[in-house]
Amino acid sequence: MEQAKIYIVGIGPGSPQDITPAVIEAIRRSDVVIGYQYYFQFITPYLRPGARCVDSGMRREKARAEQAFELAEGGQTVSVISSGDAGIYGMAPLLYEMKAHRGSRVELEVLPGISAFQKAASLLGAPIGHDFCVLSLSDLMTPWSVIEKRIRAAAVADFVTAVYNPRSDGRYWQLHRLKEIFLEERSADTPVGYVRQAGREEQAVNLTTLSAFDPEQTDMFTIVLIGNSQTYLSDGCMVTPRGYYRDAAPGRVTLGQGIMMESFRTIERELRNKDIPLDRKWALLHAIHTTADFEMEHLLYADPDAVRHLYEKIIHHDIHTIITDVTMAAAGIRRGALERLGIEVKCYLHDPRVATMASEKGITRTQAGIRLAVEEHPEALYVFGNAPTALMELCELMRRGKAHPGGIVAAPVGFVHVCESKYMVKTFRDVPKLIVEGRKGGSNLAATLVNAILCFNDAEQLAPGRDV
Repeated sequence: MEQAKIYIVGIGPGSPQDITPAVIEAIRRSDVVIGYQYYFQFITPYLRPGARCVDSGMRREKARAEQAFELAEGGQTVSVISSGDAGIYGMAPLLYEMKAHRGSRVELEVLPGISAFQKAASLLGAPIGHDFCVLSLSDLMTPWSVIEKRIRAAAVADFVTAVYNPRSDGRYWQLHRLKEIFLEERSADTPVGYVRQAGREEQAVNLTTLSAFDPEQTDMFTIVLIGNSQTYLSDGCMVTPRGYYRDAAPGRVTLGQGIMMESFRTIERELRNKDIPLDRKWALLHAIHTTADFEMEHLLYADPDAVRHLYEKIIHHDIHTIITDVTMAAAGIRRGALERLGIEVKCYLHDPRVATMASEKGITRTQAGIRLAVEEHPEALYVFGNAPTALMELCELMRRGKAHPGGIVAAPVGFVHVCESKYMVKTFRDVPKLIVEGRKGGSNLAATLVNAILCFNDAEQLAPGRDV
């Protein structure tokens, strides 16, 4: 005698084309098909003569499973059907638990189906091309506190996120809360797609952004897909790239930029004083990102609108050249931004004339480098990340009317003359400047402040790192 058997099958989202041949064959072998009545319409053509369908009613999964075991233990072959995939929020886990609880000898076989989120994804384009997770907002068996932890974890980890059971008559606020959490962790223009009745006659496909997404437009028949930091919209499709064309995809968020954007959002949340002008905040976020030092909130001085004024000078070609005191500061300024804006960076430290002048005049090489730079580029943006004597030299040349810099970034680091050099430069009120006050500073910090200036047009969207 053939061993009693229950097939646990996923019939897909609802289209006949989405039912697998293995599932069709299992249904043809079955004496009884058990499930929710709504789904019988999708499998009726495959029933063998004499087979019957048993409706256990909505939300009676446990009774459905018990009936399946009773029939199978009585010698009948049974198929228990779920929409989508039976292992994803379906009947498979319950039947395995019940088999152990009953001590039943009935054989179970799970036959996968196309899940609703997979079908929805195919209709939206290619949104799950990279790491993703699936969440259910149903709190019938899972406490909301646990669900909310999972939502935040998905948002923070930058997973593409599929959402099941987004909204019902009694569960009307949970999706609104999910949106709030994602907006805390993701960009407002993150692509969102939602599909109602995927694969069925009533199918409706929608694309929007996280900020514009309206949870009121969803119901229990809707699957929501939220993109990650690299997901983009193209020709009416939602695409999450794997990275094959990362270097050849201008305008799209690269992996490095995505990490930097997430870092900036984290820094912004942790600022003690969030109510500061965007101009200063943009420079401050760069400074903290580079140093991981929130003391920059107190140390970074910026003239009012200094970042914006310097950016405008650059794009209007009033500043053509950036002069740095040392080569490390020059190396940290993003090459892509310089090329995009047509700016040249120069450091005179290794100019053969510098050593001669330093020896003859009894000054440091960085001082000599600044003297040469002022002769050739008196209106450049001057950047200091190492040498306080070089900054002091520029101040002296400004006092004597020999230098008229377009702006100054003052971040020399150390213990001798460092603070004094910054006090000196601060007195020049007509020159837009950024200063890292006190002993702290460094070439990396000076360079990142320049990078903040060069990409100030990305500040409003809080989208740093386009040239990373």
